[in-house]
Amino acid sequence: MHNDSTVLRPSSPRVAGYLSKGLARWHIIRCLLPEYSRQVRLKPGSRQPVDAILGWGLKPTSTRARRMAARRGLPYVAIEDGFLRSLGLGVHYSQPHSLVVDYSGIYYDATRPSDLETLLAEAVFETEELARASQAMQRLRRCRLSKYNHAPDRPLPTSDRPRVLVIDQTRDDASITHGMADASSFKRMLESAIADHPDAEILIKTHPDVIAGRKQGYLTQASTHPRCRLIGDDINPWALIDAVDAVYVVTSQLGFEALMAEKPVHCFGMPFYAGWGLTFDELHCERRQRQRSLPELFAAAYLRYCRYANPYTGLPSTLEATIDLIADQKRQRDRLAGRWLAVGFSSWKRAFITDFLGPASSVRFLQSDRPQPHEFEGRDSLVVWGQKATDELKALCRQHGLKLWRMEDGFVRSVGLGVDLTRPLSLAFDSRGLYYDANHESELERLLTETEFEPALLARAERLRRRLTELKLSKYNVRGKTLPTLPEGVAGSRPIVLVPGQVESDASIAHGSPEIKTNQALLEAVRHNRPDAFIIYKPHPDVVSGARVGLLDKRASELYDLELVHYDIIDLIELADEIHTMCSLTGFEGLMREVDVHTYGLPFYAGWGLTQDRLSSPRRQRQLTLDALIAGALLIYPTYVDPLSGEFCNADTAVELMQQQRDQRSGLPFRVRLYRLYRNLFSQRQ
Repeated sequence: MHNDSTVLRPSSPRVAGYLSKGLARWHIIRCLLPEYSRQVRLKPGSRQPVDAILGWGLKPTSTRARRMAARRGLPYVAIEDGFLRSLGLGVHYSQPHSLVVDYSGIYYDATRPSDLETLLAEAVFETEELARASQAMQRLRRCRLSKYNHAPDRPLPTSDRPRVLVIDQTRDDASITHGMADASSFKRMLESAIADHPDAEILIKTHPDVIAGRKQGYLTQASTHPRCRLIGDDINPWALIDAVDAVYVVTSQLGFEALMAEKPVHCFGMPFYAGWGLTFDELHCERRQRQRSLPELFAAAYLRYCRYANPYTGLPSTLEATIDLIADQKRQRDRLAGRWLAVGFSSWKRAFITDFLGPASSVRFLQSDRPQPHEFEGRDSLVVWGQKATDELKALCRQHGLKLWRMEDGFVRSVGLGVDLTRPLSLAFDSRGLYYDANHESELERLLTETEFEPALLARAERLRRRLTELKLSKYNVRGKTLPTLPEGVAGSRPIVLVPGQVESDASIAHGSPEIKTNQALLEAVRHNRPDAFIIYKPHPDVVSGARVGLLDKRASELYDLELVHYDIIDLIELADEIHTMCSLTGFEGLMREVDVHTYGLPFYAGWGLTQDRLSSPRRQRQLTLDALIAGALLIYPTYVDPLSGEFCNADTAVELMQQQRDQRSGLPFRVRLYRLYRNLFSQRQ
């Protein structure tokens, strides 16, 4: 998971000290420095004994740390953001997903060796590692990921003449001063680009802060040249690279991404990727004598030099998992970007909906279910919970050109019940319908019908399924009692059928089970179909808690052999040979555990050749594998949010967060017990 650099590291765990507040702010520092058993912050004048001093590279903010290391005779260990950092910007406090740790220098300092330069000069790369590097480069390009991924990804307008990209940088950036460059390097770069391409339009990408006057660049005056055009907007680097025939840089990382896109790159400083025979270099570095292939350069920088961790779980990670996570964050951010109206949401839901809509959205909450016409002005989308979209609301959205979305809990939701006001880790946003409404096509149904699931995505779905099974996680993850011993002679002689109860007033039954609509009717059908089976009935936890409708009458006890109330649903699934359900999510959880599932309604997982179905839908004609169903329903369709940071995460992360929450929790929190008491007293007065 970490780099496997040949550069020497301390042989035993030690203590590292640091001065920077930034190092204390980032969650992944601890797990990405296993060389040190502890990292402690040192106050000015501190004499606390440590074995090394950590600091931010060679930036001016690290001067005190480097001086302290020299004064104490300790090694200075340089920390920097990795080459695939995050969705958002560090200045906006987005947690990093990767760091580099350098014991001899830092990658952007070409005046002396760094760990990365030593790797490129000396390391041997096996065929398997180079294949991994090539696959990762393809994925970064396909997912259009860069170091930072906050900028909108929109194509540049087409042009009838060639284009060349010249990258400006902010004045006196550490990568320039330590990359053997200065202001004259930018002047020569621009002059060369203009001379080398006499018929081309020269696009000069400068930092937005330079255009706004908050920072200084080097090429701001170039716009006076008739063939030069400044681009100061934030824009995805791949959109720029796509639009040009060649790229000119001083030390910008965008030059390396242009190499991944197979564009010629001209360097006028000495970035880490220059001097290895892949770029056209104005300068020469005596230490860089070896010719390296692009996969070798990538393997050294991204696979060995960089270290990866999940900032939400605090666990070490890999490049591939980091690509998955940031790509999922970017996809959901772009999908939900816009100006929203949210109609009819309680104050409890309002507290987290903003996070789920993401950093590229703004939302205005309306208490009334009947918005006034002026409230639609300047808005793109309107969202309601579940089936609360009235005909009047639909007509208003059509009239004002707003996209109507429905929102529901995701399939891997939380540790605790929604009815107990437990914040969800996942929600499903659907602009077509809702996943449980079999009468209309939902985005999930369209996704399952049309998506070509790539092998890498299916492999990830399989890993997620195994992890969910291993951890015994479900939608709500409410711990139950230890299972009782079944009556003698049942196991092995009679098929064990699990019948999960549902909330009978729930919209999923009204819209997804047109024939059988009550728990009692379901039990009657199951007993008729499986007269010799041992039937276990599990009431829905919301019904048991007293919050929802769905209790059986006394006669129903003849329809099942055993009622198990306060037990973990996953234990019951693993006990069962078959699951019979109207449209409960328990059927999906049973499929993941390879249990035979019979449906009496049309849940989202029915009709794809994986279940025994009483009903059918003409829209569902495709045969899916189980991993394809999981990929669509868990990896792509829902939106996941880390509750601590409020940032997007993904299914893989949410599963680990749930496990951590479950491990930390023992019994019902006092808040939940108090709320249940209030709710039940209030409901008795109705």
